[in-house]
Amino acid sequence: MPASILIVDDEKNILLTLQTSLQLAGYHVELAAHGQLALEVVSARPVDVVLMDVKMPDMDGLTVLARLMELKPELPVIMMSGHGTIDTAVKATQLGARDFLEKPIARDRMLVALRNALKHQAALEELRALRAEMGRYDMVGGGPAMQHIFSLIQRAAPSEGRVLITGENGTGKELIARALHQNSRRKGGPFVKLNCAAVPHELIESELFGHEKGAFTGAVSMRRGKFELAHEGTLFLDEIGDMPQAMQAKLLRVLQEGELERVGGAETLKVDVRVIAATNKNLEKEIEAGRFREDLYYRINVVQIHSPPLRERREDLPVLIDTFLKEACARNGRRPLSLSPDALAVMAAHSYPGNVRELRNLVERLAILCEGPTVTGAEAAELLPRSKGSPPPAPSDVSSPPAPRAPAPAAMPTGAPGGFRPRVDRTFREQVEDAEREILLFALAHTQDNVTEAARLLDLERGHFYKKLKALGLKRGGDKEPGIP
Repeated sequence: MPASILIVDDEKNILLTLQTSLQLAGYHVELAAHGQLALEVVSARPVDVVLMDVKMPDMDGLTVLARLMELKPELPVIMMSGHGTIDTAVKATQLGARDFLEKPIARDRMLVALRNALKHQAALEELRALRAEMGRYDMVGGGPAMQHIFSLIQRAAPSEGRVLITGENGTGKELIARALHQNSRRKGGPFVKLNCAAVPHELIESELFGHEKGAFTGAVSMRRGKFELAHEGTLFLDEIGDMPQAMQAKLLRVLQEGELERVGGAETLKVDVRVIAATNKNLEKEIEAGRFREDLYYRINVVQIHSPPLRERREDLPVLIDTFLKEACARNGRRPLSLSPDALAVMAAHSYPGNVRELRNLVERLAILCEGPTVTGAEAAELLPRSKGSPPPAPSDVSSPPAPRAPAPAAMPTGAPGGFRPRVDRTFREQVEDAEREILLFALAHTQDNVTEAARLLDLERGHFYKKLKALGLKRGGDKEPGIP
């Protein structure tokens, strides 16, 4: 079905000229001679792109643009003007326009602008579909580790039990906390967070409990603390292992009694708050070292959820990269990108000490700096962080992610290789084929031998995927042709 383009202009000749040009290019075209009619058309039926003049009687194009963004914020709008200025173009962009064309309209320039707008819209649609696949927890991953977390969230969220989330920096502890809140009976209440490591020790009591006017130098007015702000909702205490000991005792009292006093105040306030805490420290060792109260530990650790580092859930790397790449391209207005097999191998070989946060930042770097439409192994290797003084890794100096630690499902292919490693007795081309072979096997294992899904995961045509399997001497199910090393 051809894309539907709505042309909005008060000049009849321009409407008819653009209509003819776009119909010849294969588009379905609708016309509107003024802004109000354009709003009525967009409200009444689907439109893929709006092509609109700036200068029109009664209601100018910028006013119509602002109303369209209220009506359908993601609708691509391309503005046209015969009196275009930089200020007008900037204002149109700030209001949400995807592009700006000067009259007289150059046909090729217009068609490029329309194609880019439609590609951007398609990327947004795919991103929405991906998010729907991600499930209600807004977290990506289908491996055993993530399935265990989803199960714990499902069971713990409806309760009033306090939860302690453990894990390294960048593993998504706040996402787990938000999922617990959003799936609890308190989801209609506030979700308030405090990073205990980011607040100076002398101010953390005021941050948590609030203060009265004049309680200390600089307290020029009364201020409510995080507990009050989170009343009938959830308070997320991130990096609770960094909370000073004196504050730990005061926090324990609030958790036990459900009441507090503001700093400098005498009134006792009742609070109804569910506390979820997170830490990247081993609190049991902190207790042994005398830096964390044991009684507070048992108060906050009713249910514990461990957020694993990325190196322990490498089976989720392909879908994480795919999701983050689509998000980054859509967010930065870039055309959709895909990763070549050797680029995926390069990224899979990285250790990601910063975990999912580092992976997301790296993928956004790829989306911004790579020309595309396919990211090469050399580009991925160049943009990967590396230790000081070390040369950038070559695309062949990679290994595929290790197989998931959990037992393979019954439908998962057997006999998959144990992981590519560089070898001095094989040529560069042979080693690239080794890496590609590992990637295809990994994708088939991840999708339980579903070729269509594996091809989609790697952004390959299904027929091309089959050709690759044949060229590399592979069969469905991970079995190699005889003679393949």
